[in-house]
Amino acid sequence: MRDIPEKARAFLTANAVFANGLSALVMDSPHKSVEDRQFTTMDACFTAFDKDGDDRLSLTEFTLICRALFRNDKGHIYVVPPDWLEHMFAVFDKNGDGFIDRDEFQFCWNNWIKTIVRPANAFLIVDVQNDFISGSLNISNCSAQQNGIEILAPVNKLLDTVEFDTVFYSLDWHPSDHVSFIDNVKKRPLHHTSPLDADNAQVYDTVIFAGPPPMKQRLWPRHCVQDSWGAELHKDLKIVESGIKVYKGTNPEVDSYSVFWDNKKLSDTTLCSQLKTRGITDIYVCGLAFDVCVGATAADALSAGYRTILIEDCCRGVDLKDIEATRQTVTTNNGVIVQSREVKAMVEGRDRRPELGYKLAMELKNSDSALSQRGGTRRPV
Repeated sequence: MRDIPEKARAFLTANAVFANGLSALVMDSPHKSVEDRQFTTMDACFTAFDKDGDDRLSLTEFTLICRALFRNDKGHIYVVPPDWLEHMFAVFDKNGDGFIDRDEFQFCWNNWIKTIVRPANAFLIVDVQNDFISGSLNISNCSAQQNGIEILAPVNKLLDTVEFDTVFYSLDWHPSDHVSFIDNVKKRPLHHTSPLDADNAQVYDTVIFAGPPPMKQRLWPRHCVQDSWGAELHKDLKIVESGIKVYKGTNPEVDSYSVFWDNKKLSDTTLCSQLKTRGITDIYVCGLAFDVCVGATAADALSAGYRTILIEDCCRGVDLKDIEATRQTVTTNNGVIVQSREVKAMVEGRDRRPELGYKLAMELKNSDSALSQRGGTRRPV
């Protein structure tokens, strides 16, 4: 340490205190209550980064916290854009005086830092059903020519090696008269603005049904009919004992790409309440098809306020342009796209991405956000 410049030494010391404090979050102490241990840890971290000893944190000192916080399990420090640092700092500087005092830091610690280090993780496996892999809507026959069966190995490996708090399996679960089926297109009147009439519409075309209100609908082959072989989860997909199945697309009059909502946002599934009950913060999304149900689910997860991670090698899609559009939607809304090999360290809080930290900070400003409402369901530490 003798040859290290004073500023670097101070940073290393503070970072060590910070790391020790974070470690205390996952360790039980026989001598202190949870509340006392959390307060002591929080207080020690505040003091370590209060470089000038004025009992408040400046933006510069908050930046040092972020350097210690946002890094991966190999010690690589992620770069946080300066404007993000300012935006996040402003969330915790509640009185707007340009500093974070100890009371303000308590909110920062309890609602931000602890979530980043100890996220509550859900693994959401979307529509890995027979019809999408080898049945009537085998996605390998679509324009992207991607084979859905290729995701089974990496998905199963994650189920075997990563301790998610909750695992969800979604299933398309359509009645036989569902509005999305091409062979049902003549059963409902089309709107006068529909680009195609019922006689000329083909599979994968988009029409507009009369409603009311008028509803745009992409037409698909008959698929995932309730209680059929095609609607079953693929036999080679691992089903964990505690896994929860979520059924969607059950209303014959409206399609449901997202596992959260139907396409018209008329009704939600059981997923919303299940996530809230379990105090979930982070949702890892994968499945079929990348640019349809997976993409819609990821978009709704982000919209609801969840820290959202799309696992790219555990997805296959329908159309290459739509797949790229899905990537853009996720990343521009502070979601993260990763490979399955990166997931374990993230779930365990050892790989902490600034995008997800920024997402959480912004959600804490929104009283309607799922993450800002989870104070009463926080998992024990």
